[in-house]
Amino acid sequence: MEKKLDLSKSVYDLVKEYPEVIDIMKGLGFSEITNKVMLNSVGKIMTIPKGAKMKGVSMIDIVSAFMKAGFTLEGEMPNLQGDEAASAKDAPVETAATQVEEPKASQNTETNEEDTVTDSERVEQLKGFLKRLGTGEELGAVREDFASQFKHVEASEIMKAEQGLMREGTPLEEVQQLCDLHSALFHGSTIHEQMDAEHAKVEAVLEAQEKSKSVVALVETVGHPLNQLTEENKALNDLIEELRPKVADKTATIDDVNTVRQLSVHYAKKGDLLYPKLKVDYAIGGPSMVMWTVDGDIRDQLGDLAKSSQSVDDWYRRFDELLTRAQEMIYKEQNILFPICAENFSKEDWYQIYKDTAQYEDIFGVKRIAWPEADAALAVQTTKPSGDNNAIGLIGGTLTVDQLDAMLNTMPMEVTFVDHEDINRYFNDGEKVFKRPTTAIGRDVYSCHPPKVEPIVRGIIDSFRKGDRDNVAVWLEKQGRPFYVNYMAVRDQHNNYIGTLELVQDMQFAKEHFGRSK
Repeated sequence: MEKKLDLSKSVYDLVKEYPEVIDIMKGLGFSEITNKVMLNSVGKIMTIPKGAKMKGVSMIDIVSAFMKAGFTLEGEMPNLQGDEAASAKDAPVETAATQVEEPKASQNTETNEEDTVTDSERVEQLKGFLKRLGTGEELGAVREDFASQFKHVEASEIMKAEQGLMREGTPLEEVQQLCDLHSALFHGSTIHEQMDAEHAKVEAVLEAQEKSKSVVALVETVGHPLNQLTEENKALNDLIEELRPKVADKTATIDDVNTVRQLSVHYAKKGDLLYPKLKVDYAIGGPSMVMWTVDGDIRDQLGDLAKSSQSVDDWYRRFDELLTRAQEMIYKEQNILFPICAENFSKEDWYQIYKDTAQYEDIFGVKRIAWPEADAALAVQTTKPSGDNNAIGLIGGTLTVDQLDAMLNTMPMEVTFVDHEDINRYFNDGEKVFKRPTTAIGRDVYSCHPPKVEPIVRGIIDSFRKGDRDNVAVWLEKQGRPFYVNYMAVRDQHNNYIGTLELVQDMQFAKEHFGRSK
């Protein structure tokens, strides 16, 4: 029986028809084909010619290998040019075994259109779709046009399109307001969404671009920050699906809302460890700024819902909407944020981020797991300055570096110092209610705050710098305990501003003391 191999079919379909394709492709360097997960996900949208182009494998070698195995090739076959064309002239060819058909007109047109559109043109097209949403045009109409012109869209292209709009003058607030609409427009169009649902969020970036293989490896590395965040997302998604029937039946309770509110810890990790690094160290501010604001809105609305006294129907409607928004954020993280971080962050970045995640509590039953590679690397790092035991002469006396460090860490408060250029220079050590990631040292203080808080911080520091104020004190409650936060201008002996000191003190002891006195 003649064996016909249609190159227009997916690798998954070819293997299903001819299992021996696995051994042939493996011998050609496509080792991923032996991975059932990859075959059942990426394999369903990958053809042999596309895989050859991605891996840099000559189609001449592929054709020859299948010819030797007794196959007749037909379907999608890219034109051979340059060295491949020259090789083709010398390749032994048997007419009966190489009946390679020309691609169909529709295939040729589709391929040529995609090949002739440059990255910048694609981004301009995406901006056009986003602008149409911004003018209020119906999502369905925009999505229909989008689907007719794009088979898929990559995370980096979405990022560039949103950043391009902001550079052209679109207010950040407007982009933030349309964040969910943007997600809805692209939802179902990224390559990974065309794969099996179970592996779409991780495996798809491999198809989107070769360098994004890193996100798959990092997400699957037990103990890695992306592995931890992904496991939290899976647990959150499971919780949301579990709550859907209860919300529909109006049997969900405030306790259910408070369980979902654990996502605040997950969002805090992103806000402390990922967003600022993307913005400051890698000049990628658009997506992180938008997502950060949406995170805060979801968190705040869940908090409001937990103490809301509105009508029953409105309460359940809001809860349902917030569950949907939380799931949309899971999608954005797995398909946009995490791949972008994986493509840009260095190993040293991830080691430090991993170290800082120890400050955060476990949520949704997902335990923090050790990452041996990072633990080993961090163990050999020298964090203390040279001359550690040298004395430091101060106006009030003399201290060694060890003594000064121990003294500051013993103080029953969180200490932060920001220098005159608004750069984070020091955090004391120890458990903190307001997390202070070590990755923030050397970074401007504004990058550590969500967009809606940043103007307040700027106002306080500017008033110190101008001499209008010397301190700003705030009383607040967090985790059911009262805290006193004092921001103070630090000035030298000549009254020149040299920085800002922030002191955070847990005042529960005072509350209990005066409560007993009464």
